[in-house]
Amino acid sequence: MASKDRILRQKEETKKNILIAACQIVKTDGWQGLSMRKIADKIEYTAPIIYEYFSNKEAILQEMTKMGFVSLTKYIQEAKNSAENSADQLEAMWMAYWNFAFADKEMYQVMFGVEVSCCMERVPEAEAPLLLFTSVIREVMKGQNPSDESVKQKYFTFFAVIHGLISINIVGNGLSDNINNQILKDAIGGIIRSLTVAN
Repeated sequence: MASKDRILRQKEETKKNILIAACQIVKTDGWQGLSMRKIADKIEYTAPIIYEYFSNKEAILQEMTKMGFVSLTKYIQEAKNSAENSADQLEAMWMAYWNFAFADKEMYQVMFGVEVSCCMERVPEAEAPLLLFTSVIREVMKGQNPSDESVKQKYFTFFAVIHGLISINIVGNGLSDNINNQILKDAIGGIIRSLTVAN
């Protein structure tokens, strides 16, 4: 039994090492530089061994996407826990979302397909951030007894503005920190204020 456990641990360790190597390659060579051969070279394994764990590069990207959403959910949950009232929670959560995007830019790119061609199939882990955000949006709007549709619409209003600004900064030369912070504060504050106004 002990040897079976050891084999399982070794397999998990190898899988983890493959993903770590993929992340390191992407940080130095970009997403276009990622290949199964480069991963194998980095961890000093043969390419066929990599294929035992992941059928192709897209499978690695999908696993990384899952990891990214788990990490993003943690960032957002911690931000939510750091504030008392729902409006402050919402602001903290979107700021955490912004910070996550630039703390691990490459991960954000693969999660949302920013300059990355990959499978981009929706992973179940992508639901957790959405549920966190919509629950707090619903709380801010509780005086209006909002429908699911209106809560989702407000979520996508936030997402469109913040993801758009992140994408501008990742794809282009970006804006200055001052301008970014002002746009973020104006956008988040404006949308939060709109949540408390009955339609």
